[in-house]
This record gives sequence, structure tokens and C-alpha cells, in this order.
Amino acid sequence: MSLFKARDWWSTILGEKEEFDQGCLCLANVDNSGNGQDKIIVGSYMGYLRIFSPHPTKTGDGAQAEDLLLEVDLRDPVLQVEVGKFVSGTEMLHLAVLHSRKLCVYSISGTLGNVEHGNQYQMKLIYEHNLQRTACNMTYGSFGGVKGRDLICIQSIDGMLMVFEQESYAFGRFLPGFLLPGPLAYSSRTDSFITVSSCRQVESYKYQVLAFATDADKRQETEQQKLGSGKRLVVDWTLNIGEQALDICIVSFNQSASSVFVLGERNFFCLKDNGQIRFMKKLDWSPSCFLPYCSVSEGTINTLIGNHNNMLHIFQDVTLKWATQLPHIPVAVRVGCLHDLKGVIVTLSDDGHLQCSYLGTDPSLFQAPNVESRELNYDELDVEMKELQKIIKDVNKSQGVWPMTEREDDLNVSVVVSSNFDSVSQATDVEVGTDLVPSVTVKVTLQNRVVLQKVKLSVCVQPPLELTCDQFTFEFMTPDLTKTVSFSVYLKRSYTPSELEGNAVVSYSRPTDRNPDGIPRVIQCKFRLPLKLICLPGQPSKTASHKITIDTNKSPVSLLSLFPGFASQSDDDQVNVMGFHFLGGSRVTLLASKTSQRYRIQSEQFEDLWLITSELILRLQEYFEKQGVKDFACSFSGSMPLQEYFELIDDHFELRINGEKLEELLSERAVQFRAIQRRLLTRFKDKTPAPLQHLDTLLDGTYKQVLSTYLLNSLVLSQGQLAFLQGVSEGVPSVFASNFPGTRKLFC
Repeated sequence: MSLFKARDWWSTILGEKEEFDQGCLCLANVDNSGNGQDKIIVGSYMGYLRIFSPHPTKTGDGAQAEDLLLEVDLRDPVLQVEVGKFVSGTEMLHLAVLHSRKLCVYSISGTLGNVEHGNQYQMKLIYEHNLQRTACNMTYGSFGGVKGRDLICIQSIDGMLMVFEQESYAFGRFLPGFLLPGPLAYSSRTDSFITVSSCRQVESYKYQVLAFATDADKRQETEQQKLGSGKRLVVDWTLNIGEQALDICIVSFNQSASSVFVLGERNFFCLKDNGQIRFMKKLDWSPSCFLPYCSVSEGTINTLIGNHNNMLHIFQDVTLKWATQLPHIPVAVRVGCLHDLKGVIVTLSDDGHLQCSYLGTDPSLFQAPNVESRELNYDELDVEMKELQKIIKDVNKSQGVWPMTEREDDLNVSVVVSSNFDSVSQATDVEVGTDLVPSVTVKVTLQNRVVLQKVKLSVCVQPPLELTCDQFTFEFMTPDLTKTVSFSVYLKRSYTPSELEGNAVVSYSRPTDRNPDGIPRVIQCKFRLPLKLICLPGQPSKTASHKITIDTNKSPVSLLSLFPGFASQSDDDQVNVMGFHFLGGSRVTLLASKTSQRYRIQSEQFEDLWLITSELILRLQEYFEKQGVKDFACSFSGSMPLQEYFELIDDHFELRINGEKLEELLSERAVQFRAIQRRLLTRFKDKTPAPLQHLDTLLDGTYKQVLSTYLLNSLVLSQGQLAFLQGVSEGVPSVFASNFPGTRKLFC
């Protein structure tokens, strides 16, 4: 361990169960403020973009509400965020956000607020590019020596470099011999793109060579390329480093020299512009991220390197200058100027721990007071202690330990799910194989304490569950009103939902003296739907293709107690096997061991295991909580069912390939159909009638082929999307992720 820990200046936890990586953190003056202070921009794989401007009142304070300038749900995973001059006609900074299939450029602006919220910030979309290929990462710079603007280069998963000249797409080139994408960086001094290929070698490509190479319309070389009619993409220089690279960064000493820094799995390399090694450092630990920056000593470079031991090392070239302890494993590190404090180190972990810290130690200003030598009266202390304990008990009985805040008293929301099905099912337009699909009524009650404006209730459930109505509006013009709305929930399609939990979200505005329009606020209330809404009691099966076993640390519980209504009362009151028949047609069997503390879930389809597994764990936890047991735990000791999960992905990929083939066939038949139509129209317009030469028969046959191909293509795409979404959402139970760290990131 390090002797010194990183001094916590400001920290916060981002979201709940969100994931981040090295491209999700950026520091820049994104709102172009006059003071030039950096802002912290963070994007997550869940699609949330947040911008922070920390203002701690004292060192070590957590995040305050005013520190979060902006939080937006972009609905697509954020792979990377960068700030630069990305808009033509202006040199102001703009924010570029890279999604898997889209590149968006936004402008961030702030306006002075006149309410208790303070300043308000807005994010406006300037332009976006829809990508034809799945993106991996990006870099930016003044490609080709342009002045006053930045161009963007995106690397796709299949090895294509796509260059965008701000609002327009310039060109795309495939990297030769590509297998897997690696880190990408741009060197402005040599006007080159530098990456690390799957051959474990650093490669440099000149921008001019990329610009004049043959266009990458297809991955395969055409006959004209083979005959030499176009220029082939040639690498400028290569260097074999013998390991995969985690990141690449380019730092300039001055205008005449720059260095290429490459962080490998076990080594740290510094290269010259021509690919020669300037120096390298063998690391005794596994690194997670790094950041080179110019040193105060002329001709040297300082480098921050984080590792998986919660350590942050500072090197000056190859000499270790400082080592400090972090409270988390950093996946991204940046250095910036925050709140007039220069050199703040900002680190981000993969689970959303964002921290601003500085190096060094804090001096101890505490001086021990002089001890007064007097005798203690223990009888008086006992009397005082009893009086204080009585006061504490009286306060707890009268108002509870935590006083209710004013925000919680504005509006109370409660949800009640009916215990019985609707007498007349409200299911309409269902696509389930059974004759009768049940529905259940849900009642939501709202009670206000003060006058509220623009009250809107939104209810959401997981597909394929459907609501008869999901949006409601209310008017609370006077205090102490109670309003109730009802709606029904039913299963619309024949696959299994990922969970039975619903969410009722109420947004409203509370008017104040300073702001008559109201301050916007949100409150939510979650509810659970009954399992019998989507499945019925079924006959247990002794054999199944897919099985998982859940271990517990408590004696087995009767399944009749856990799932009342799914089995009949037995003589010994120990039902150890139970069958579930989903409305979509699939069956799941649940077995409880009589001798060991295990439960087995089995089914013919892998994706059907998740919902019953989740319900079993949840009901076991509720059962033991009622019994007063606090140390109950579930675990999964078997091997991860990766093969079944990958088979779902392979089936989905095969259906996508077949869908593309059918689309090509449909396009060919459509072209043929229009050509026959033109010929027939010409024959009909001719003043001298001529024989049709069976064109009418050919037109009818082509029409039938177009119709059948279209229907088959729609069926293939719907099956592929259904199977893949169902497998991804249900294929990996949370109990697996708790016993195998990192699986959530792999499967989601």
C-alpha cells in the first residue's frame, strides 16, 4: 500500500448500476464560459450524459445539487465524449458524443436563473451523423493542417476509419489486415493516425495517404484495385510491442518534437515520431488507464498510471516520483482546472465513482488541550445519561428518526395491484396462442398537500406487457385532494417479460412566490404484478435441456408457501416440485431439494429460466425477512451458461444475415416488377396492338414473388429481434452477476 492517499477534494456516485469506460470522461470548458474553468463531462453505457462543475465549500465535501449542471438521457449507450471546434463558422467549443450507430454534436449554453435552482443549462443538437457501421472509438484534430476547426475520425468495429469534416462526411477507408479494433490517436505534428492492431504492433497511417487511397465502398478488393487503378492504403511505420494496448496518447514537448505513449498490458512505451522507442518501462502490476502530460522539467514527461490495485503512480519518464492510494479502480483519469484550483486529478471507475483529488498530505493543525485534573462524579454522569436517553426515545416516538422533508410532503403516490383478475379481460389485439388472456387492474392514488401544477402520471411496464392507458393528467388547484385512476395490465405477445415490476412516475410543478410557473419535480412509485398474469400452473417435467441450481444457506422452504395458488395442498405440506406454464407456450419446472439447501430450475428453452429464478430469489428473501432472518443469501456455484447464451446470439446473427439476403432478393424482384410494368405500359400505349408475349403472366408471377419475399423477410426479422431481445434481457440472472463480477458488462 501507499504511504499517502489521494486527498479527496470532491466526489460523487453516478447513477445506479451504470457502467463506464475510458472514453466516458472528458474535461473542458464546454460551455465557453469567460472564466475558462473546466467542466467534467461524463457519459455512461446506459445513455446518460452528465456535466459537473464542482464547488465544494470545504475539502472532501460530496456533490451538492448545484454541482450538477446538466443531466440528459440520450437513450443510446455513450461510447466516448470529446470537446473541440466541431462546428463550421465558429471557433467555439462544442461537445461530440459517440454512440454505437450515431455521432452527435451539441452546444452547451447556460443562462442566469432567477429561482432557487440557480443557473440553467441547455444542450442543443447542432448536427448528427447516422453511421452505417458500428462504432468503437474516435479521435479528433486538425487533419490535413486545417486551421481553426477540428475534424473527427471514427473507427468502426470492422476496421473502417470514417472521417467527418464537421457537418459533412468526407471518406471512409478500411485498415489493411484488420481483425479487432484497438485504441486510436491523432498526431498533429506528423498528421498521422496511430493505432495498435491485433498483430500487437503499433501502426501509423498518414492522413494524406488515407485521403487519396481507394474509397472503401466494399471490404473486398475490386478488380480495378487489383489492376492498380487506385492507390492502396500503405502503413507509414510499424513497431511490434508484443502485447495488446489499452490506450494511446500523444504529447508534444514543443513544436519540433512529440512523443507517442502506448500503455500495454505489462509495459509502458514512449515512441518517437518515426516509431523508434525513446524509452519503455516494465510494470509490476496490471494497469487500467494512464495520462501523460508535460513536466516542469524541460525535456521530460510526467505520466499518471492507474492500476487494478487502487493505486495511482506518477512517473517522470521511467522514474517513479509518487504513488497514492485511490478508493476505487480508475478506468479513466484526467487533469484540469476546477474552481480556480489547477492540477486537479479527476478519476472515474467502471461503476460510476467520480472523484476529484490532489496529491500530497494535509498538515495536522490539531493541538491536544491541557487536561484538567479533576475527579469525575459517576453518579451525576449516570443521571445525565438517563435523561438524554429518555429525550432521544421521546423524539423517536413522536416524529421518527428522520424528519420528513418538504419535498416528500408535496405529493403522496400509492399503487395497489388487485389480487384478482378482471371479470372481463381488457386484453385487446393480443398475439398469444391461448384463447383467453387475463388482465389485472392497477389503481394509483395521488394525494397532494399543496397546490400543484402540470401534474402528469406516466406508467411503464416491461414488454410484452401492455397497459390499457399509460398517461394521465391531473389538476390540483386546492390542497388536500385525493384522485385515483385505474388501468389494466395484460400480456400482449407470446414471449416472457424480463421482469414483473412496473413504475409509476409523477412529474409536477410546485409554484412559489419567486416562480409562479412552478419548480419542476418528479416522484415515483414501483409496484409488482402477479406471476399468474403471465403463467398458469402446469405439469412438472422430469427432463429438460437447460438447468440451473441455486444454493442457499438456509433449510429449504415449501414451494406451496412461496408460490400459493400454483399447487394443491399435499398431505405432508412439503411440495418440492412445481410446474409453470407460460401463456406463450413454454414450460418451466421448479424443484426444491428435501435433503440439501438447493433449488433447481429447468426448462426446454434457456431464456425461460430467468423470470422463475428471479421470482424464486425475491420470494425467498421476503419469506426469510418475515421470519426475522437477516443473513439469508443465494449463490450460484456452477459454471456460467455461456454456450447457451452465445447460441442465442448466433441464431440472431443468422436471422439477420438471412434478412439481408431476403432484402437483396426483394430489391431485385422490385426492379424486375417495375421493368415489366414499363414494358406493358409501352405495349398498351402503342396504337398498333402487339402481342404481350406473356408479359402479363410474368408480371403476375413477379408480384406474387415480391409479396411472398416481403412477408418472409418481415417474419425473419421479427423472429430474430424477438429471440435476441428475450435472450439478452432474460439470459443472465442477477445471481450469476453477483458470483461472477464483470458479467453484467459482458452481457448487457
